[in-house]
Amino acid sequence: MVIRSSMRGTGAVAIALSIAIGVASAQAPAVNPNQAAQAAAEQKQRIDQPLNNQPVWKEVRSGEQQTTNVRGRETNVLIQSEGQTWRAIRVPIATAGGWLIALAVLVVLGYYAWRGPMEVRDRPTGRMIERFTAVKRASHWAMALSFVALAVSGLVTTFGKAVLLPLIGYTLFSWLATISMLVHNFTGPLFAVAVPVFIVLFVRDNLPKAYDVQWLAKFGGMLDRSGAMHLPSGKFNAGEKVQFWLMVCVLSVVLIVTGLILDFPNFGQTRATMQLANVIHMVAGLLGV
Repeated sequence: MVIRSSMRGTGAVAIALSIAIGVASAQAPAVNPNQAAQAAAEQKQRIDQPLNNQPVWKEVRSGEQQTTNVRGRETNVLIQSEGQTWRAIRVPIATAGGWLIALAVLVVLGYYAWRGPMEVRDRPTGRMIERFTAVKRASHWAMALSFVALAVSGLVTTFGKAVLLPLIGYTLFSWLATISMLVHNFTGPLFAVAVPVFIVLFVRDNLPKAYDVQWLAKFGGMLDRSGAMHLPSGKFNAGEKVQFWLMVCVLSVVLIVTGLILDFPNFGQTRATMQLANVIHMVAGLLGV
């Protein structure tokens, strides 16, 4: 009887252990073959090359999405390597734009030195003619003043560290840079409203005409130092029309779109989108200035 009871107890224990092992096996997560192979490779690498963290940082800089408890766009990407590319290309673009602006200033000064002031040939009659309505004048000045504020603050932001900082020092430049950033950010939405209104009001008078070809062929008579050449131009000459379509309708619209992307980063833009918008914004701004 004692032997039989002992055997029964041993059998019960064996059955209980078998059930426990089965439950534990069922609850254990399945092993991913790829993860197991990667773990084995990492373990081997630690033995063969101790203190070598190159594979770890290579994976970190790969930009691959990992696991995080923080929700949001790209919160599971620790390092975005494209940011280094963005920082590297901004300097040559800004340098080229700076030289382009300097060249444009020299060309204007050279032309003025060669041509001289353009004076009125006859005495004023005193008769006043309304060329633009009050609405058009207000639209023009709203766009012009906001553009000047954006241009000056943008130039300070782009070239201030290289040009102004050595001249005025850290304290004054820090104030100037902060003010420029605030002016740029808060004037941008005003410019975004003024430009479409300006386009609607002035697009009709800036449509191309047949006589614009003659104006362009002779450069509007601007190379005639006597000032006697007069070419048909309508309300706006061909040069003003080119500036309207290129500067207002193309570059300004590009500046508005990219500026809004940069000004309001809370709409789910990724870092790559912001970096691309920044580069396009810089190029369009330098060309516009």
